[in-house]
Amino acid sequence: MPIFKTFSDKQLLSFQESNAKINIWEGAVRSGKTYVSMARFLDEIIHGPPGSYAILSRTYDTFRRNILQTLTEMIHTDAKWYAGKRELSIWGKQIYVIGCDDERSEAKLRGSTFCGAYVDEASMIPESSFKMLISRCAMKGARIFCTTNPDSPYHWLKKDYLEDNIDVAKWQFTLNDNPELTQEEKDYLCRQYKGVWYQRFIEGRWVQAEGAIYDFFEMDIHAITHPPGIAEYYIVGIDYGTTNPCAFVLIGVNRSKFPNIWVEDEYYYNSRDQQRQKTDSEYADDLKEFIKGKNVSAIYVDPSASSFKVELQKQEVLNLFNAENEVLDGIRFVSSFIGNGTLKICRKCRNLIAEMQSYVWDSKSHKQGEDKPLKENDHALDALRYCVYSHFFNKSTAKVDWDKAYREVMKQGPELPRFYSDPMDQAYRF
Repeated sequence: MPIFKTFSDKQLLSFQESNAKINIWEGAVRSGKTYVSMARFLDEIIHGPPGSYAILSRTYDTFRRNILQTLTEMIHTDAKWYAGKRELSIWGKQIYVIGCDDERSEAKLRGSTFCGAYVDEASMIPESSFKMLISRCAMKGARIFCTTNPDSPYHWLKKDYLEDNIDVAKWQFTLNDNPELTQEEKDYLCRQYKGVWYQRFIEGRWVQAEGAIYDFFEMDIHAITHPPGIAEYYIVGIDYGTTNPCAFVLIGVNRSKFPNIWVEDEYYYNSRDQQRQKTDSEYADDLKEFIKGKNVSAIYVDPSASSFKVELQKQEVLNLFNAENEVLDGIRFVSSFIGNGTLKICRKCRNLIAEMQSYVWDSKSHKQGEDKPLKENDHALDALRYCVYSHFFNKSTAKVDWDKAYREVMKQGPELPRFYSDPMDQAYRF
């Protein structure tokens, strides 16, 4: 049987009252939503209808990181994970784990019948998959349990399920609803988010992402005149372009300096301004000159730049990696690093700073309930996002000692160098 930690009043209330067909825990990060919703799901497995269940997550990596570890801590050896079949066995009941990262995932649910389901980060699941899940959990006694952080106020989950739906029970959580968090931890988390991310992930508000994306950026605070010291190593991000500008950013890393991470230099070539396009070979030569004499441990290349990657390999440029291209996660990640002082930009990187100050949300996407940046003036920013997100966010890590990670952060003090943007949610490789 599971062993649960002490619940807060809000957690206990939601545990006792989550008997609707659809039950949704929403609100701030680290507010205790996942823990109590998982506890309730386990209770449903014990007392719910006999048969198979389902867990939906954006990807199998996010399932292992967000769900499997928590489940294992709750019930120890009573859960068996069959990675090859992507199935769990808990107290003799079969639970299918389904990744839902795009509209095609809806087909994975067709034809199934579930006695209940758990949905991790429901706002990240395609609407078609969620609607199909509802039809698969239509049997008597079947219930769906969901968690989500706030998103756009026009998001389908907000409009169709959190507003005036008689089949939905919902609870909004704040940091104060997690009895495991100390005040020091709450203060730390509040420092990590700015602008729309603060409103959503700390205040728990479904607000529209409008206007400037990096609206908190200030030259006097976030830009530096020169590097803080000698880098232990460098990483490079590349946004490749032919008719569009081609941008490289050189990022220095030193754990003993403040800031820990800094953008030291940029390369920016706009063929329209120069009235001449460069070849892949010329760009490769420019890159080699750009990093000459630098201890570069990794170069993250625009994943769509196939021909350029071939040329770099041909010219024996080492340590090449395909960049991760998750736009919103990457923007949030970079925002957190800049906002908490971990990452700063040298003032000589004029194109990057200009893009940082002019990067805006696409207003047309809001009506579809989506957050998308306007695809203008974003080439150096894309290179920065590729590099920072790909290098420091380790998506493959399934088990992390979050308490140890947090203690290491707090040892450094609130005004000293920090390597973790949000140690409770993410893992970094150093």
